[in-house]
Amino acid sequence: MEEKEVKGRKVAIDIVKANVFAVVILVVSAIVFLVPFFMIWKGRKPIGELIGGFGDWGITLILFIMGIVVHELIHGITWAYFTKSGWKSISFGVIWKLLTPYCHCDEPMHIHGYMMGAMMPCIVLGVIPAVIALFIGYLPLLAWGIVFIAAAAGDIWMTWLLTKENPKSLVLDHPSEAGFYIIDDNE
Repeated sequence: MEEKEVKGRKVAIDIVKANVFAVVILVVSAIVFLVPFFMIWKGRKPIGELIGGFGDWGITLILFIMGIVVHELIHGITWAYFTKSGWKSISFGVIWKLLTPYCHCDEPMHIHGYMMGAMMPCIVLGVIPAVIALFIGYLPLLAWGIVFIAAAAGDIWMTWLLTKENPKSLVLDHPSEAGFYIIDDNE
């Protein structure tokens, strides 16, 4: 992606640290969801029904791969809603050397809109499926949710960083790094 001159303060996260953070999020999410899952369902359903079969896990893996693309699409849909130009501001691509798909918004938006767009994949693909799995007792769906919560670690981190910013500032997605620019009213 091409870089353009932007007035604003750059805020970026280190990808290596973000990956370590993702492992922490994975472990914490696993504890938070697996403990109640087995407390609720142990003895209520046969273990084979809880765990699911080989086919269930195969389908989960295929859907996980598709979910990576859906994760980026959810970013785009949400950010397009919070921008004046809508879809015209959104682009998608893949950083091939990292095999990482991305969604980029090239229009500044209010911090709350950026935060919503950053967190929506975690909620839709992670938290909601994990909570549903607690209610229905289906481990492959719970694993899906836990993995997608961890997959949103960078988004969680960037959202946390934005909570420290002036809510009246604008935020512009960084075109080539995991981060953004803060554009204050006086710039």
